Amino acid sequence: MEPAHASPWWKRTTTYQIYPRSFFDGNGDGIGDLRGVLAKLDYVQSLGVETLWLSPFFESPQADFGYDVSDHYAIAPEYGTLADCRTLIREVHARGMKIVFDMVLNHTSEHHPWFVESRSSLSNPKRDYYIWRDGRRGGASAPPNNWRSMLGGSGWRHDPVTGQWYWASFLGFQPDLNYRNPEVKAAMLGVVRHWLDEGVDGLRLDIFNALFKDASFADNPFSWRAMPSEDNPHGFFQRHHHTIDHPDTIAFARELRAVVDEFQSPPRFLVGEVFGDARTLRRYCGEAADGLHLVFLFAAMRARFTGHSVRKLVEQFERAFPDPFSPTYVLGNHDRPRLIHRLGGRHDKAKLLAALQLTARGVPFLYYGEEIGMENHDIPLHEGLDPVATRYRAIPRWLVGAFRRRGILLNRDECRTPMQWDDGPHAGFSSVTPWLPVHPKRASANVAAQDGDPRSLLNCYRRLLALRRSSPALQEGALVWSEQRLPRDVVAYARVLDVEGHRERADVYLNFSDSAVTLPGDAPPGRIVFSCRDEARGAPVRGYVLAPNEGIVASDDGGARAQPSAASENSSIAPSTTWPSSVT
Repeated sequence: MEPAHASPWWKRTTTYQIYPRSFFDGNGDGIGDLRGVLAKLDYVQSLGVETLWLSPFFESPQADFGYDVSDHYAIAPEYGTLADCRTLIREVHARGMKIVFDMVLNHTSEHHPWFVESRSSLSNPKRDYYIWRDGRRGGASAPPNNWRSMLGGSGWRHDPVTGQWYWASFLGFQPDLNYRNPEVKAAMLGVVRHWLDEGVDGLRLDIFNALFKDASFADNPFSWRAMPSEDNPHGFFQRHHHTIDHPDTIAFARELRAVVDEFQSPPRFLVGEVFGDARTLRRYCGEAADGLHLVFLFAAMRARFTGHSVRKLVEQFERAFPDPFSPTYVLGNHDRPRLIHRLGGRHDKAKLLAALQLTARGVPFLYYGEEIGMENHDIPLHEGLDPVATRYRAIPRWLVGAFRRRGILLNRDECRTPMQWDDGPHAGFSSVTPWLPVHPKRASANVAAQDGDPRSLLNCYRRLLALRRSSPALQEGALVWSEQRLPRDVVAYARVLDVEGHRERADVYLNFSDSAVTLPGDAPPGRIVFSCRDEARGAPVRGYVLAPNEGIVASDDGGARAQPSAASENSSIAPSTTWPSSVT
């Protein structure tokens, strides 16, 4: 039983994103699937994360690999069956973990039965399920207005069957639903209730900020901004005033929250994919914390690897999301260059950022393969399966690299390659050629190679996750900045929990420099319970010499919370490649 003072589980959890198509092939067809996720649950549990988020696996023509849903109630045959899905939910819960589904509310596939009906005639009952308009000159020569999609170019698509245009915020084969139609809203809330009834613990909401479009259909204003970013979604020389962050979308966040709050055994949560500055993002959570429970804060993906930049980032998150709100710490996902790519392959830097992610106040989201240092695979656009790569196929290679350096992938296949379980021909992902090529560096960046090495990146993550699970202060304590005189590149704070007579403190020191730093003699007393260098555990913190790019956590209880080596804890748990005995 949780202590009476404990905050909701979703504020204390750690989340691991699985891209099912690339995690593990459970049936030997080269495509990852639900049976593959089931086969690897023991590995995920041994890693120490508490919640799994799975990218979409609903019925889909797979034109956008699951983000183009044709039936929200069915499972795509590539991924398995509804029985597999229910077994997965049950097995996750049996291991004391939670499961989050990716929910695409904004649009459907053009092959969804609703859209097939909608485009069949102007008078079809489903016509108003989507956003249809006449062209400016009444035909196919000009779209209804100047609205641009999130990928640039007009988001309007002309349909020759009825002579009108339909709106698509992202790709043309993903028509947007019309949330101004009460039937659409009720139907999609019905989808949400269905999966929560099935036992799903939370929902990740795809491009949630685009749900409502302005009913006036007025032109969007001009902007000098060429490219959108995570903190400013406007771009392509347009301010998306009428298509993104509409006040009605903000209001719908509260309506959706009310539906989710109907389920309280256990409580469920919502995390939204939204873009903008911190003030805009907070609006989605509601002024009274009655909107989305969490929103992704992608700014951490762009922070420079300096103490000053990291401290500024954490300060910004703390200001924008004070308790009872919670920030999120996201270092990678299925759309962005992988973390280790941004760090130039440096595992020592990756360990330090993991220490930040798992000790700062907030909810961490890990992307599969981050824990072993998986890198981007440089796949040319003309070889890409990603529909975004197809759209931008004519762009020269040098410009693709320039975009990648800015954190923008024109071929998202690069960060979605198969999970590297061992150094075999297909990295242990499959017995046949995988749907995407395996990264050439699988020999060292794989689970089997790092499992028994106490200095590996994998075991650094395991130690951090074990420490976080054992420490209420790291899970839900306030973040208090250190007042010690330390070099500019050392980020130092304490996590302090003081409630109902229970007090616990964990001191964190992160050295974002290539020079060693000696901690002062007046540092709070305690012993090191975690270090990026495993051998430092147990040392007194006062006078400790922080190595370059080292992070430590010190406890004021004499080291009682120090964890055993992750390698010794987990080396007996081999990455499973067989079906769990409890699964039929």
